Amino acid sequence: MLDIKALKVALEQLEQEKKISHEKVVDAVEKSLAAAYQKEYGKRGQIVRCRINFDTGETTFEQIKVVVDETTVRMPVEGEEEVYEPIPKEGEEDGLLPRYNEERHILLNTAKLLKKNAELGEEIVFPLDDQDDFGRIAAQTAKQVIVQKLREAERESIVGEFSDKEGTIVSGIVQRIERGTAFIDLGRTTAILPFEEQIASERLRPGERIRTYLFSIEEGFRGLSIRLSRTHPKFLIELFKNESAEIAQGVVEIVAVAREPGSRSKIAVKSNDERIDPIGACVGQRGSRVSAITDELSGEKIDVIEWSGDARRFIATALSPAKAISIELNEEDKKAIVTVDKGEQSLAIGKGGQNVRLAAKLTGWKIDIISGGETIAEADQQGAFTEAQRSEQLTEEAEQMLTDISQSGTEPTPILDESVAGVLDTTSEPQKIADKINSDDGDETMNTEKAQDVKEISVTPEEAEK
Repeated sequence: MLDIKALKVALEQLEQEKKISHEKVVDAVEKSLAAAYQKEYGKRGQIVRCRINFDTGETTFEQIKVVVDETTVRMPVEGEEEVYEPIPKEGEEDGLLPRYNEERHILLNTAKLLKKNAELGEEIVFPLDDQDDFGRIAAQTAKQVIVQKLREAERESIVGEFSDKEGTIVSGIVQRIERGTAFIDLGRTTAILPFEEQIASERLRPGERIRTYLFSIEEGFRGLSIRLSRTHPKFLIELFKNESAEIAQGVVEIVAVAREPGSRSKIAVKSNDERIDPIGACVGQRGSRVSAITDELSGEKIDVIEWSGDARRFIATALSPAKAISIELNEEDKKAIVTVDKGEQSLAIGKGGQNVRLAAKLTGWKIDIISGGETIAEADQQGAFTEAQRSEQLTEEAEQMLTDISQSGTEPTPILDESVAGVLDTTSEPQKIADKINSDDGDETMNTEKAQDVKEISVTPEEAEK
C-alpha cells in the first residue's frame, strides 16, 4: 500500500515546480507503476493499466484486451515468428493487418460470452493480482517512465504557455552568449536570440534584462526551440502598443512599418476616430512615448507620419522632411517619379540613401528622385538603393568655375596662394643662402661650411615643380 500522504505532497510539489496539471502528474505515476508491474509480474505483450485510489492509498492493476475479429487482425500462420508490438497499430507499412496476440486481443465471439453487447474496438478489462513489491529492474523502469512522462507533460505545458505569447513582447535575462547567439532565460525555458536578430549597435551582457519579440516556436528532434528578435518590424508595433493606449485599443492603427534597426524607422499611422490625432497618440505629450521607445531601441530614430489612401500624398509625406515639387505615378510598374529642388536633394535622399530607402519600403512604391532634369537616386520596395553617377556633372561645374575665374580676373583662393608661395619660396632658398655667404665677412672655413649647407638643401627645378 502506498504512503498516500507522502505521494500527495510529492505530486503537489511537481505541479508547482513544473506547472503541470494534476491529471497529467497522476497519469504519469500510474503509467510508471503499470510499467513496473508489467516488467516484474506481467507477460510479454500484455497491456497493463494501474489505478490509484487517493482516498485509501490502494493500487489496482488491470489487463486490457481489445475486441477484434478476422477483419481487424490477421491470424497467426503456422511457422510464423511471433512479433510483439509495444502499441497496437491499424496496419503496417506493407499493408498487413496487426498480428493477433492473445495477451492484448480478444475475439468478438469470445468477448460476447463475457459481455453480451461487446463491440469491435471495445476494451475488456481483466483484474490482475495486486502487488506492491517490485524488484530493482522494475523500479528503474518505473523511474524512466515517470521521468519521460513528466518531461513530455512539461514540454506540452511550455508550448501551450508560449504559444499564447507568440507575436508579443517577452522579457528575459541574458544567460550567455555563444558565437554571437544570445541565450535568454524566460523562466521556465531558455530561448535564443540569433545574431542577425540583434540590433547591431547593442552589446548584450550576461545578467542583463532585455525585452524581445517572440516570433517563432518550433518543436524539433532536439526539443523545443523558441526564437526571439529585436529587429523585427512587429517588435516596434508591439512597443507602441505598450506605450499608447489608443494603439492597444485599436483606435489608432499602425498601417505600415519600415525599419533599419538601431538607426532609423518610419511608421505610417491612421485614426479610426476623427476626434483623435494619430500622430499625437504615438508621440505622446512632449514626445514622452516615442522617446521611451527610442531609448529601448538604443537610440533608433522614429518618424511618425500619417497614412493616406492618396498615393501621391502618402509618398510626399513619407519623404519628409524633404518637400517634393511634383510626383508622377506609374500605376502599372508601381513607380513614383519625385521631383525636388536642388536644395532638397540631401534631405530627400538622406544619409547613404536612408530616407528614400525607408520611404520606398513604407509606401510599397519604387521611388526615383529627380532634380535639375536628372535622376539622382532610386530606391525599390525592398529597400535597394542606387545613387546616380554625377562625375560628369561635377566636371562640367569645375570647368565652368575656372572659366568664370579667368574671365573675371579673380585672384586664386588663399589656400592656393599659400601652397604656391611655399613651393616658390623653397626653390629660391639656395639663392638666399648663397647671397648671405657672399655678404658675410669671415674665414674660408665658415664660407665652405655654408656652401656645403647650400649644396645639401639644393633642389632641382623638377623637384621644386613637384
